[in-house]
Amino acid sequence: MSLHELADSGPSIPQIPVGTWAEDVVDWLKNNIGVLFDDVKSIVETVVSGLSDALIAVPWPVMIIIFVLLGLWLRTWKFAIFALLGPLLIVSMQLWDDAMKTLALVIVAAAVSLILAIPIGIAAAQNAWVSRIVKPILDLMQTMPQFVYLIPAVILLGLGPAPGLVATVVFAMPPGVRFTELGIRQVNHEVVEAGEAFGASPWKVLLRIKLPLSLGTMMAGVNQVIMLTLSMVVIAGMLSAPGLGQDVVGAVSQTDVAAGFQSGLAVVILAIVLDRLTAGLGERAAPEARLARRSRALKRRQARARNTNSDAEQAAKVNA
Repeated sequence: MSLHELADSGPSIPQIPVGTWAEDVVDWLKNNIGVLFDDVKSIVETVVSGLSDALIAVPWPVMIIIFVLLGLWLRTWKFAIFALLGPLLIVSMQLWDDAMKTLALVIVAAAVSLILAIPIGIAAAQNAWVSRIVKPILDLMQTMPQFVYLIPAVILLGLGPAPGLVATVVFAMPPGVRFTELGIRQVNHEVVEAGEAFGASPWKVLLRIKLPLSLGTMMAGVNQVIMLTLSMVVIAGMLSAPGLGQDVVGAVSQTDVAAGFQSGLAVVILAIVLDRLTAGLGERAAPEARLARRSRALKRRQARARNTNSDAEQAAKVNA
């Protein structure tokens, strides 16, 4: 008897209606606290549209200059050239306004994700039980197909930026939690014990030792959150969220290769700029980088002091 025949001849496993339970939960939420979701939708649309209008109101040359200056500060002059030419290409493709709408959606979604993720990551790092509970939930959030999030989001919030933002937050939040927990757990235990030995309370140890020393790793999590947020732009466009996602969806529906390529290229340029800038910010925030900068500054001051003393000695010899 084959394994298939043995399985068919044995007792059948009763069907577990997991999907029906999930549908019941969504229906309960819609029928009992639907007003709350209407308020959430109104707030999200107001914030996203307000930020979009503010970014669009800034003349594009000013925004490009800001990108270039940030590139020079956080990266290199080579990236500053890309931060100049990339946005100029978006302007020339007449996609600047849509790019700013996408940037506004990314900023709001990333901010909400980090506001939720960082406290959860801190709690997971401080308590092993919280970590054990959170990890399987994060695995579920990251591995569930992205389109599945859209179904309850549309039912509860309708079309517009709100369901796209909710789906984006659920998908982008796990790296923020994981990197925050990882960064705090990687802090040197001897440093923590030294702080505790000097009488620092657990809150002071967390705020003045663990969080500052884990800032570099946490910024890597911020970078990942922003990248995952941007990757949801196209999917959010399917829900009528404003920005480049709508352009991509429109190009796909009309089989317009040129419009689709231009919209996709604009998303790529925006992603590269945001990725490099946030990565550069994370590198500068890392404790090792701060120590290296302070060491270089100290060496420069010592060199200037030696030169000043040498000049003073030579002037004294000449006067003598």
